[in-house]
Amino acid sequence: MCGIVGILGNQPAVPVIIEALRRLEYRGYDSAGVATVENHQIGKRRASGKLDNLAKLLDTNALSGNLGIGHTRWATHGAPTENNAHPHATDRVAVVHNGIIENHEELKKELIALGQVFNSETDSETIVQMVDYHLKQGKTPKEAAFETLQRLEGAYAIAMIFACDENIMIGARHGAPLVVGFGEDEMYLGSDSLAVAPMTRKIAYMPDGVWTVLSRKGAQFFDMDGATVECEVQTTALMAGAIGKDGYRHYMEKELHEHPVVIGQTLRRFVNPVTHKIELPELPFDMKSLKRGIITACGSAFYAGVIGRYWLEELARLPIDLDVASEMRYRNPPFDKGGMGLLVSQSGETADTLAALRALKKADQKIISVLNNEHSSMARESDLVLGMDAGVEIAVASTKAFTAQLTVLACLTLVMGQERGTITPQYADECLTALLDLPSRVAEVLQMQEQIQKMAQIVAQVQSVIYLGRGIMFPVAMEGALKLKEISYIHADAYAAGEMKHGPIALIDNTVPVIALLPSGPLFEKTLSNLQEAKARGGRILVFTDAKGAERVQSIAEQIVVLPTVHSFVTPPLYTVPVQMLAYEAALLKGTDVDQPRNLAKSVTVE
Repeated sequence: MCGIVGILGNQPAVPVIIEALRRLEYRGYDSAGVATVENHQIGKRRASGKLDNLAKLLDTNALSGNLGIGHTRWATHGAPTENNAHPHATDRVAVVHNGIIENHEELKKELIALGQVFNSETDSETIVQMVDYHLKQGKTPKEAAFETLQRLEGAYAIAMIFACDENIMIGARHGAPLVVGFGEDEMYLGSDSLAVAPMTRKIAYMPDGVWTVLSRKGAQFFDMDGATVECEVQTTALMAGAIGKDGYRHYMEKELHEHPVVIGQTLRRFVNPVTHKIELPELPFDMKSLKRGIITACGSAFYAGVIGRYWLEELARLPIDLDVASEMRYRNPPFDKGGMGLLVSQSGETADTLAALRALKKADQKIISVLNNEHSSMARESDLVLGMDAGVEIAVASTKAFTAQLTVLACLTLVMGQERGTITPQYADECLTALLDLPSRVAEVLQMQEQIQKMAQIVAQVQSVIYLGRGIMFPVAMEGALKLKEISYIHADAYAAGEMKHGPIALIDNTVPVIALLPSGPLFEKTLSNLQEAKARGGRILVFTDAKGAERVQSIAEQIVVLPTVHSFVTPPLYTVPVQMLAYEAALLKGTDVDQPRNLAKSVTVE
C-alpha cells in the first residue's frame, strides 16, 4: 500500500527519492513526503495529494543531505492532510511507516504522560515519539529503535533516520514488506524491489519479524530478540526499463496489450513443448485421495479463484469451498487434515490473504499459492508456489495478472483432472491445445478497440450498469463490474443471469445498460431469455459473444462485440480481456485517473 524509500548514500538523496517514489505511485496514495539529515539536523517536506505537489514544494524549498527517507501515504488513521503525511519527525528522529500500529492508543497515552507532544492524528507518530523518548534518555539510535520495536503491535514496515548519526538508517518489518538494496558505498530501503530497481540489482527481501541497521558498507539483520540473523542477498532481474510505458498512454493500456505475452510466458513455464504435456512441481498432497479444497483471495484474484472453482469441480471433480480472504478465517470452517488451501495473489503481500494462509496452515492444510512475486511473504510461507510470468503490473487495477492467474489455475486443473481420472487424456489435450492457442485469440480481441470504444460511449454516459453472466461467465461478469467501478467510478453490479429476475430487474430502465457475457453453448438460450426480460423493460442490451451467438442476439442488442470462437474451456480468460478494455475506454471518456484511481491501493498490506 504506502510506499517507502530510504537512501544512505554519497549524493543528494532527495532527487533520487522522488524518482523512486514515482515508481511506487502504483501502490496508491493520497499524500507524500521526504526527510533528510544534514549537519545533524532533520529537515522534512510534506504535501497532500499527488507527488507533483511535493515536487513543486521542493522546487521552492529544497532539502539537501545524502541520507533521506521518502513516503507515499494511503490514509488509514487521520485524513490525507499535510500534517498527517509522512515522514513524522522530531528534532532527533524521522520515521516513515507502512501498516497499522494496533496498540497506538495505549502507547500514545503512555508517551503523553511522559511528556511527548503529538502533532498528528496518525497511529504512525507513536513510533517516532517513542524512539524520540528513548533517545532523550541517552540511548543510541540502535537501542532506541530496538526498545520501540519490542512494544509495537500490528503490521509495519518502517524506515528511520537520526539527527545524531548521519551514517546509519534503521528499517524493520512485521507483516508489511520491506527490502534492502546493496550499492557501492550506498544502501537502500524500499517497499519493494521496484523502488530501488535503477540503483541496484542486489536485494535482500527481509523476513517477517526482522529489523536491520544499515551503514554505507552494508547491513546487519536482527530478530525481535536482538539476535543476529542472516538474510540472503539476491540478484534481481528487474530493471528500471521494465516499468516504462513503452509509448502507451497509460500503464493500464500497456498492460492490457501484454495479455498475449503474459499468457504465453506463463504457459511456457508449465508446458513441455516436446511432450505437449503440462509439468507441475510435485504437489504437497495425494491428488487422487484429496477430498476437498478451499480457494481464498481478495478482489480480482478472488474472481480468478471463482473461475478456478468452476474448473476444479467440473473437470477434476474436487469439491471446493470458496471464501473472500478477509472473511475466511472468521468463518472458522472445519477442514480435513492435509487438505488443499489454494490462495491467489498478485503481490503475495495482501494482508487478508496472508492471514488466511496462516489460518489454513494452522488447520493443517497444504498451501499452494498462485503468485506473481515469488520472493513475497506468501511465497515463503507456502508449501508450493505456482508462479506466473506476468511481469511488473503498475496500474492499480489488475489486468494481465488476472489472465496469468487463470492460466496457472487452468494448468493445475488439467493435471489434477488427469491424475484423478476425471477427464480423459484426449480431452486434456484438447483443452491444452486451446490454451496454447489463447494468446493468438487474445491478440485478435485487442484489435477490436474501435468496437469496444463504441460500447464505451454508451457506458460512459450513465450512472449505473448491470453485468450478467451464467455459469463460469458469472465471475467474468464480476471482474468486468469491478474494473468499471475501480477506474471510471460508474456504479456497476454483476449478477448470475438467472438471478436478475429475483430482484435486480427492478433497477432496469433505459438509463441502466445491461452488459452480457454470452458465448454460444449449453447456457446460451437461458441467458438469452434473461436478456429478453431486460429488453422488455426498456433495458439497453450490450453483448459480448461469438459469431454464432451474434446471429441470435441481433434483434435485441444495441451493441454487439463479436469475439473469436474458442473452446469453452478458455472462454473465461478470453472474455475477460474485452470487459477490461471496456472499463479502460469508459474511464478515458470520463476523464478519470486510469492508472491511479482515487482511494485505491495496489497492494493492500493492512486488514
